[in-house]
Amino acid sequence: MVTKMTEVPIKQFLRDRLILLLLSVLAFATLVAVLLVLVRLNAGHGESYIAQYRESLGINAFKTGSIIDLFSFVVFAVLVGVGHTLVSLKVYAISRQVALTVLTLGILLLLFGIVISNALLVLR
Repeated sequence: MVTKMTEVPIKQFLRDRLILLLLSVLAFATLVAVLLVLVRLNAGHGESYIAQYRESLGINAFKTGSIIDLFSFVVFAVLVGVGHTLVSLKVYAISRQVALTVLTLGILLLLFGIVISNALLVLR
C-alpha cells in the first residue's frame, strides 16, 4: 500500500487549536464582508453606485457603476474565504506555519475588502 506523505487527514487539521481560531476568524470576516455589502445594497434606493475612485482624473475621479459592480465584493469575499481555507488544508501537510500564514493573509485580505467596500458604499 502506497500512501502520500503530503496527505493529512482533515481531523488532524481541525484538531489544531490555532488553525481553528484562524478558520473561525476567517469565516466571521467572510460573513461580515458579505452581510455589510448586501445590507448596504438593499438599503440603497438608487440604481447608480460609485464603483471606482481614480485619483488621477481630478474632478471626474468617481466612476459610477451598477449593483453588479458592487456585488463583486460579495463574490470576492466568498472566494477568499473558501480559497484560503482549501489552500491552507492542502499546505498543512507540508508545513503548519505556511498554513497559518495562508489563513492570516486571508483574514487580512478580507479586512481590506471590508474597508474598501465600505468606503465606496458610504460615498453614494
